[in-house]
Amino acid sequence: MQLQQLRYVIAIAQSGSMNSVARKLFISQSSLSVAVKELESELGIRIFNRSSKGISLTSDGVEFLGYARQVVEQADLLTDHYTRRGTSQGRMSVSTQHYAFAVRAFINFLQAHGGSSCDFSLRETRTSEIIDDVRTFRSDIGILFLSHYNETVIRRRLDEGSLVFTSLFHARPHVFVREGHPLASRRTVTAEDLAPFERYDFEQGAEASLYLSEEPLGDLPHARHITVSDRATMTGILGHCDGYLISTGVRSDEMFNGIASIPIKTDEVMNVGYITHSQRRLSGLARDYIRELERLIVSFDQPEEIVPSKAALKSVAAPGAGNAGTEA
Repeated sequence: MQLQQLRYVIAIAQSGSMNSVARKLFISQSSLSVAVKELESELGIRIFNRSSKGISLTSDGVEFLGYARQVVEQADLLTDHYTRRGTSQGRMSVSTQHYAFAVRAFINFLQAHGGSSCDFSLRETRTSEIIDDVRTFRSDIGILFLSHYNETVIRRRLDEGSLVFTSLFHARPHVFVREGHPLASRRTVTAEDLAPFERYDFEQGAEASLYLSEEPLGDLPHARHITVSDRATMTGILGHCDGYLISTGVRSDEMFNGIASIPIKTDEVMNVGYITHSQRRLSGLARDYIRELERLIVSFDQPEEIVPSKAALKSVAAPGAGNAGTEA
């Protein structure tokens, strides 16, 4: 098996056409076909269904594609790390659910490291990809939440990937609605109050279950379900439509004007925290970002709604003390 064969499979799966991939890569279609068939023969599986209507993945092919992408991505990261080592002093990457506080902490982190030649990245993405990013070392830190509903499933995924969850804060679920929304003046809302309205969620992929949703209380009744992939779109929809988004209640800067945050009457609690790899020692840069998170969370002026973890309070009280990779 060669890395180039894996790249061929990924490209064909994305394109749906072996001919177009061959043209793009400046190779003959016959050479491309032979490379794929040799890989299928070596593995003893059929990756693609071939017909006059085109090409599609088999069930084995879907599974293989997931592994192939991980291998190629790790190879690219390895190459990138060593080819750029002479010009960069390090890197720090974060994968997160769509949380404004994670972005705010990242901005503070960037400002504190303004003179650094290191490479930094923050990726707002799906829950499953956050876990995979940290598991495969693409990201140093992943930010997500646990609840009574999803904890068993999420922790199983974390254990399988040798990942550790550290709590940052506990929050009561809130709904975000526009200030002109019929519920905007309520001090609290119930499931019955929300039932007539549209529900907005961040997209998690076709195969994702409610356990991987980044919004709690996924079984609440609603008039219509709408998913989006980015915070800018979500903010725009919230500002103009009479639906709602369920989250921690921590609003982004752009949400303070025109968006109301209302607690939901529920026993559910969001335990928001970060995940790290148990077999990877966090860099100083990663620990710096975690401290920015902790400082920001402790500074929240919502004592009845946002409860910082003991680890976060301890870290902020004793600057420089690291607490990464410990259970809270």
